[in-house]
Amino acid sequence: MSTFDFSGLTPDLILDAIESQGIRVESGLLALNSYENRVYQFIAEDKKRYVAKFYRPQRWSQAQIQEEHDFSIELACHEIPVVAPLMFNQQSLLRYHDFNFALFPSVGGRQFEVDNLHQVEWMGRFIGRIHGVAKSANFSHRPTISTDEYLVGPLQELQNSPLIPSGLQHAFFTILQQIVDLALALYSNTNNIRLHGDCHPGNILWRDGPTFVDLDDCRSGPAIQDLWMMLSGDRQQQFIQMDTLVEAYQEFCDFDATQLALIEPLRAMRMVHYMAWLARRWQDPAFPQAFPWFAEGKYWEQQILGLKEQLSALQEPPLTL
Repeated sequence: MSTFDFSGLTPDLILDAIESQGIRVESGLLALNSYENRVYQFIAEDKKRYVAKFYRPQRWSQAQIQEEHDFSIELACHEIPVVAPLMFNQQSLLRYHDFNFALFPSVGGRQFEVDNLHQVEWMGRFIGRIHGVAKSANFSHRPTISTDEYLVGPLQELQNSPLIPSGLQHAFFTILQQIVDLALALYSNTNNIRLHGDCHPGNILWRDGPTFVDLDDCRSGPAIQDLWMMLSGDRQQQFIQMDTLVEAYQEFCDFDATQLALIEPLRAMRMVHYMAWLARRWQDPAFPQAFPWFAEGKYWEQQILGLKEQLSALQEPPLTL
């Protein structure tokens, strides 16, 4: 079985895997926008909507996936609105043929509004609740945010990628190296807790409040990692948003203000890691279909500009409250 695609995951296998847990699919399978894994929504005979998630082979060990599940179930037990996997015979991590998979309830909602301070306040409160639970234990198997994973390794992967146009390579790698060097100097990973890890607006559904989905990237790291992706707009807007977040967060969890200095290094790490992730997954047919612009010169020109802006942000004094 290929590491890079899901060629063995046929529609019949998906249906058989779901039905192996006693759930009969009544509707068709609706593929959701997940590329790292394969995720499908369906309606079962009981008229309930479910989501089936098939994990990318060889990305996470079974122990790492189980720890993700256990964390989300722990949060749900504390009445935190997280979509946790369903249990079958006291097991949340299921296996069919060579695939690890899980079944979840399908939860609806509208998009979180990053410019809505009322919603931002709610987010601070609930992230504070998540971290209050998260601090009670440590991960044993999930990774910890590191510069090796988010900067050094991705730089090497991009240097080996054939996707960057030759005419842009000098300009791109010059600014990329500056970003990596400065982010390495600025990032210090000291006080780590369990995190959602990928807490961006796309992983938040809004109904009467936030519902958190997709803990696939949960890991250990600084608490600010789950907060900074709520920020948008110019520096003054980000100051107002962060002030709102932190005030609400501190109702449930202490906040270390020194971690504000990690926001721009973490943003740089996410930018570099994202480009390398697309390059790494390019052999999976789903990626060229979903991200055709990644192989176009215009994209890399935009990245050069974006990296220059990020270098300026790294050189500015950190946000303070």
